[in-house]
Amino acid sequence: MPGPTRYTRPLMGEAETQHYTSRRGGALLFLLWLAAFYIVWLVVVIMGDHLNAFREHWAIGVAMAAGSYFAGSTPMGGGTVGFPVLVLLFGESAAMGRDFSLAIQSIGMTSAAILIYCMRQPVERRMLKYACVGATVGTPLGLAFLAPSVPGLHVKLIFAVTWASFGMLHFAKIGEIASASGLASISRRFERYSGFWTGLLAGSTIVATTGVGVDLAIYVVLVLMCRADLKIAIPTSVVLMAYTSAVGFLTQSALAHFAPQSYSLAPGLMGNWIVAAPIVALGAPFGVVMVRLIPRKITLLIVSALCIVQLAWTYWHERHALTTPIITWSIVGLVALNVVFMVMHEVGKRKA
Repeated sequence: MPGPTRYTRPLMGEAETQHYTSRRGGALLFLLWLAAFYIVWLVVVIMGDHLNAFREHWAIGVAMAAGSYFAGSTPMGGGTVGFPVLVLLFGESAAMGRDFSLAIQSIGMTSAAILIYCMRQPVERRMLKYACVGATVGTPLGLAFLAPSVPGLHVKLIFAVTWASFGMLHFAKIGEIASASGLASISRRFERYSGFWTGLLAGSTIVATTGVGVDLAIYVVLVLMCRADLKIAIPTSVVLMAYTSAVGFLTQSALAHFAPQSYSLAPGLMGNWIVAAPIVALGAPFGVVMVRLIPRKITLLIVSALCIVQLAWTYWHERHALTTPIITWSIVGLVALNVVFMVMHEVGKRKA
């Protein structure tokens, strides 16, 4: 008489086993990173007696809950929310906006970058490598020589105009950008030069003054000139911003330590960082995961709308300081950036 039928789980093939092991190893690496960060953060809070920071700076924690999500799911760092919230809503200086952006992205974007690595998400490795080299050179130079000479009002307008142009780009080309698949055939020479100069120029200018922007720069190169899939362009931009933020914050800290008569970290930076850091360490990776479930087009359109709104908010907030020449130049800058984007788009169309 035959025995009862037994159902056994099919064995995984060698490739499946390697994939399963790789995923488990990636999850372990990410959890180890989180454990290490939260232990260090807790020691800093307790040893530095920073418990009062939660009462004084709780609002930035709330803002960065949303900011960190966008940091992981879009080509914009957490400072994209942190900068206008601190500067326009809380009335902090532009220097605080920049320093906070660099400090908080060093945690949130790094956390997202580690998860991207653990999940084996594709990035444009060669362009990313050379962009990191460019940012390593440009960001310290910009922080040391350019940033101290740029007035706070101009920094606010640089941020507002750059991000508004980004929003306009997406409203004009979102269908084409969101539908791209893979990556256009590009030469290694183009990858080297475009990566290096993107990191160098963005790092020495907009990152040095606002704390954000190199991620947007490489994203624009990838989607407009290389016709890159968003699944490649966004992870690449996140990893580059994580690296550049760490370089920028370490540079600014070193300048403040070795040349305190000329450089300093913004007062109150530590309190804001203490409150926001544990949130962004999870919020940015959450954005990385959720964007795989929610259509990227929806998220990008929401962020693009916010980018345009913050330009109007900046004009209103600074209305007493704005003069006709300043307004004129900001509008010229907005138009010029959009023209540059359109030229890049046409070049990319011919290369495709």
